Amino acid sequence: MRSDSPKKMTHQKLPVTAAIRKLKAESITFSLHPYAYEEKGGTATASMALGVAEYAVIKTLVMEEDCRKPFIILMHGDKQVSAKALARQMGVKTVQPCTPQKAEKMTGYTVGGISPFGTRQLLPVYMEASIENLPEIYINAGKRGLLLCLTPRDMIRSLHPVLVTVAI
Repeated sequence: MRSDSPKKMTHQKLPVTAAIRKLKAESITFSLHPYAYEEKGGTATASMALGVAEYAVIKTLVMEEDCRKPFIILMHGDKQVSAKALARQMGVKTVQPCTPQKAEKMTGYTVGGISPFGTRQLLPVYMEASIENLPEIYINAGKRGLLLCLTPRDMIRSLHPVLVTVAI
């Protein structure tokens, strides 16, 4: 017996992460951009795959203060965070990156796919002030190899970050 039913087209099914659910719940407009994730490829791989400037690909870094209290810092993909300047602006002695295990426990995301949206625990968010001046940004959507694009204004509306000037 032969079936004449039309063949179903296969589409790449994108995951729905906690970050995506949070933005949808807040009625924030965004678009999703999958790319081939490369271990240790970072924002350079993502920017090349998507054809956008690495400066507009924002990394989500989980760090902690000297008293071990974790927080998120958002930084341009082609820049580094001055830990000394950040600690000074936060009014603490030192800041340092969290261990990957602690970052994953706090956020609920895998390192390389950490999004500032929809984290398991609500963490304070700091953002390099110059990000605010970009027309649009690309930031992790909560899964390795998946970025979302939105305006800095919408990101600020969702996350309420403290603006800092710590890029080097």
